[in-house]
Amino acid sequence: MRPRRQKRQMSEINVVPYIDVMLVLLVIFMVTAPLMMEGVTVELPQADARAVSEDSKEPFVVHVDKAEQYFINDDPNPVANIQEIRIKADIVLRNSPKTEFLVRADKNVRYDAVVQAMVLLQQAGVPGVGLVTDSLEH
Repeated sequence: MRPRRQKRQMSEINVVPYIDVMLVLLVIFMVTAPLMMEGVTVELPQADARAVSEDSKEPFVVHVDKAEQYFINDDPNPVANIQEIRIKADIVLRNSPKTEFLVRADKNVRYDAVVQAMVLLQQAGVPGVGLVTDSLEH
């Protein structure tokens, strides 16, 4: 009779299932991330203008939709009181004076609604306001 050899236990961790799970999660996040990027639907006017530099901080954007409702940045809820724009812009300006301030309005909005947003930003002390447009298609 031969003595039985005891099997050595394997002390390695099999990482292949973990890699599979990680790749599946990566694909799921890549597919769902663009769906989470919702914002205010605005049809921008077209103009041949200089693009905003990419190295700057995230700008403070006031959106004006077709119904002339005001939104701040990517907040899906319109501002309850138009003075909120001035108050929030003032806070942002104090905390980060180099922030760019932009107005992004639908091309069918009355001029008065755009000017109203610009005046509120000016009252907050913003030195300059940019207007967001789409580039001209050639």
